[in-house]
Amino acid sequence: MLLSSESRPATPRAADPLVAFAEIRALVLPVQRHYVNQLAPPVANIAGYHAGWLDEFGENLADPAGKALRPVLAVLAARAVGAPETTAVRAAVVAEMIHDFSLLHDDVIDGDRQRRHRPAAWVVFGTHAAILAGDALLAAAVRLTAETDRSADRRAVRRLLATVRELVRGQTLDVTFENRESVTPDEYSDMAQGKTAALLSCACSLGPLLAGAPDAVTGELAAFGFQLGMAFQFADDLLGLWGDPAATGKPVLADVHRRKKSAPVLAALNSGGTDARRLAELYERPGALSDDEATEAADLIERCGGKEWAEARAARHTASALTHLHRVEGEAEPLEELAALVRHITHRDR
Repeated sequence: MLLSSESRPATPRAADPLVAFAEIRALVLPVQRHYVNQLAPPVANIAGYHAGWLDEFGENLADPAGKALRPVLAVLAARAVGAPETTAVRAAVVAEMIHDFSLLHDDVIDGDRQRRHRPAAWVVFGTHAAILAGDALLAAAVRLTAETDRSADRRAVRRLLATVRELVRGQTLDVTFENRESVTPDEYSDMAQGKTAALLSCACSLGPLLAGAPDAVTGELAAFGFQLGMAFQFADDLLGLWGDPAATGKPVLADVHRRKKSAPVLAALNSGGTDARRLAELYERPGALSDDEATEAADLIERCGGKEWAEARAARHTASALTHLHRVEGEAEPLEELAALVRHITHRDR
């Protein structure tokens, strides 16, 4: 078994977020693969393909895709409270399994045909197989969290299951928004809390919970992750409209083509005026938007102030995340790395 009760030797760490990504990814990936490979072979192949370390034929890839944001957050948060490295890795693997479970389902629900610069798992293996792979990852994550009968593990399981409920609630709201003519900014914020912020909050609190950290510390790290998740959602919405496909792995203006009511769109639709009415007309048309219409819609969103509004919200949640982080009394180095990570992931290239 790769996760023992003994702590692993600490590995060198650096404040550069890219270095932290590489170091932690190398630490977590073999353990993640170990637990995924314990699933039934067809399921393990789909999960490995989705995670980026296998091709469609089940062959290993030299450079697995993805930066593993949630495992990085989980490991750094666990290190911040002085948790053993094995505890940090266990939390990271659980967080990534839950993330992959949600993405496998989301791609099916949203009809997204690409993920991480290649066809989504459901496109390659079929809808039913992708859904079942997601279910298997969810079950594996719960089992790994409940590895012992310690009270800390039981608390972590409850936290994990509460997070899954929030993920489902958030995704349900997201789906209903696509078929509604009017969505308020408050409703959108509620959706983002469930779909995105809940999982980042869980990632930042799972390791401390497993390590038995004080409630005050765990609470601040959970709040940090929650606010970071909100900032991440707004930043991600901006990428969905104006992001470089080379960075996002999705076609240009993918969210506009689907008439996804993301944060910038909602801000623009609620701004009033001729441009807002024209944007509403485009979004109310049946069928997918043409390339020219999608380009026009993106221009209208920016002219209506949607881009500026979403950028301001992202900045506000980023500041709040850093406030919670600064209240945590813990190990200085991982806390500094978390602060550097905040600035990195909320200022991705657009």
